[in-house]
Amino acid sequence: MLSFPEEIVLLLLDETTGEFVPMPEAVFAVVMSGAALMDLALHNRIDTDLEKMTVVDSTPLGDDILDEVLAGLGKKGATLGIIDALYDGAVNAEEYRARALRRLIARGILKEQNGRHLWVFHTRRYPVLDGSEQREVRTRLRQLLLTDEIPDPRDVVLVCLIDACALAGFVLSAAELDAAAPRVEQLRKMDLIGQAVTKAASETEAIIKFAATTM
Repeated sequence: MLSFPEEIVLLLLDETTGEFVPMPEAVFAVVMSGAALMDLALHNRIDTDLEKMTVVDSTPLGDDILDEVLAGLGKKGATLGIIDALYDGAVNAEEYRARALRRLIARGILKEQNGRHLWVFHTRRYPVLDGSEQREVRTRLRQLLLTDEIPDPRDVVLVCLIDACALAGFVLSAAELDAAAPRVEQLRKMDLIGQAVTKAASETEAIIKFAATTM
């Protein structure tokens, strides 16, 4: 089973071009940090209420992304605000993306392909070799968003993450997206970290847009 950081990286890749869906890096960083925190919550390493997060078990999981985020949160009993925890983890989001990509390549899901745009800019693409994982994630999301199926915790987390980075349009058609909006809102309310990720991502994007209009 893929971790949430791996799943969000995979969902952010265009399976034909191997390039990432355009997104402000600051927003990506918040979403990537949130993905790690959500994984830690499902592994019973942290607990949350409406405002704060507490480390309930500091035992490493053997995952270099999750363990680094967990260590950054502190020892058992450490408490901090959810938003603070999100931004703390976001600092290393680019490194976490690189680690997630290496894992996906090692599993044979992606391949790394170097190239150049206009013979000047060095680029890296990650075409999907085995699209079964990506299709499985998208199929799960479609099933969840277009039916009244009772979600499991992992599915709720994925909905929160794709909502935070506006990826639902890559899973649903425009008509389906409109019809599913109440369902997305319903599911998003089921996860406290997910609510914080969506809020932080929206605020970050708003700040970026405001800065662009005042330059």
